[in-house]
Amino acid sequence: MRRALASFICVSLIVGCSGSTKSDTAASGKEGASKKLRIAVIPKGTTHVFWKSVHAGAQKAAKELGNVEILWKGPLLENDRDTQMNVVQDFISSKVDGICLAPLDKQALISPVKEAVEASVPVVIFDSALQDESVIVSYVATDNRKGGELAARHMASLLGGYGNVIILRYNSGSESTEQREEGFLETLKTEFPGVTVISSSEYAGTTPEQSLDKATQVLGKYRNEVNGIFAVCEPNANGVLIALRETQLAGKVKFIAFDSSEDLIRAMSDGTCHGIVLQDPVSMGYQSVMTIVNSIRGEPVEKRIGTGEFLATPENMKTPEMDKLLNPERY
Repeated sequence: MRRALASFICVSLIVGCSGSTKSDTAASGKEGASKKLRIAVIPKGTTHVFWKSVHAGAQKAAKELGNVEILWKGPLLENDRDTQMNVVQDFISSKVDGICLAPLDKQALISPVKEAVEASVPVVIFDSALQDESVIVSYVATDNRKGGELAARHMASLLGGYGNVIILRYNSGSESTEQREEGFLETLKTEFPGVTVISSSEYAGTTPEQSLDKATQVLGKYRNEVNGIFAVCEPNANGVLIALRETQLAGKVKFIAFDSSEDLIRAMSDGTCHGIVLQDPVSMGYQSVMTIVNSIRGEPVEKRIGTGEFLATPENMKTPEMDKLLNPERY
């Protein structure tokens, strides 16, 4: 009798627990839809115009979704891997509901991301990919290789298919800029044999000041040969623009930038910048937050979300589409 009674109690408990779990799950889903979510958004840096636009997009998404708080924090400079890793770990410890991360290093940030997922904090990666994407919710980004291809084709067009060009790289380990560099170089090599890359191994660094120093050095070395130069991100491009002016090569050397700033937009108006490859950082921030929140609330999301890549030139910069991308703060 005792054995039978014990068996009956165990079965009753199992059935009861099973029924309770289903009920709790349903209740949890309803709570998830109404609970205020704390979403950490971690950029590569916090000083450049691009990241400020990402922040604006993230805040726009939060406002539309309701019950979402954006926690915006990242390193000051875009070469501080340790600080970014610490920021991720701090947000894990504070038990945020989700993380949107633009990793400074495609390899170094894998471990912190896995730590987040193991702690039940889902992660969306944006702007720049990780080498291992097995545990992330989604990747939201520009097709950076395609952006590099756009720059190469525009450069070749500006040069009439012949000339010598320089590409200034950004920072080792940055997946997004590596894709731009590879797209640019591969397209010139395969499609435009008359265009010769005379310098492609120099890294300009992560600040305009570093870029100015490196660009001045490289332009000085090749000033009698160079016909075009491509800078693969905003801080590099701002430094290159100053270097071109200081070496009296502005306007003489065809200059293409990736990402805009007020100085670069003015340079395109006065003929010293000949094109800017543009992303949509507002959309990137917006889509990242939308994706992480939808995932948390149990809705299906895409594994890869593209935010587009565009080429602004002196000829099209005043069109509504390009003006919105060049000056997102107006919108």
